[in-house]
Amino acid sequence: MRAISLKQSLTIIEAALAKAGELKLRPLTVVVLDAGGRVKAVQKQDGASLLRFEIAQGKAFAALGLGRSSKLVLEKAWDKPLFFEHLNELSDSPLFPEGGGQLILDEHGEVVGAIGITGDRNERDDECAFAGIEAAGFKVDENQFEGEDRY
Repeated sequence: MRAISLKQSLTIIEAALAKAGELKLRPLTVVVLDAGGRVKAVQKQDGASLLRFEIAQGKAFAALGLGRSSKLVLEKAWDKPLFFEHLNELSDSPLFPEGGGQLILDEHGEVVGAIGITGDRNERDDECAFAGIEAAGFKVDENQFEGEDRY
């Protein structure tokens, strides 16, 4: 398994925040986790509210934990609430099932980490995640969208 570097993580965050600036989004918090679910890098924009770090980390951890975007984790939680309750008890870290958490894939499709973004609408958080992932030369997992358009 190839590891995501600090430099790559910071590139992802910077590009995600630049996209947020283009879109004139509310203040965001961005967390990048390595493939083992540990925090690699984080930035919280001025004005971001209190629990944004925990939410962003939970979105990224949910994506890693279930191998799908956090938006699809939310769908799983709706479909199988008892399963999700047990999953939450088993996990190493809190899972936050809302859009804004995406897997980060290398050129071979291997998971090297995940990004979690929070602060604006889930769709906009995801849009910034895609921009960050791609700016660092990584791939977005296209299978996370189940036939939907990415944007």
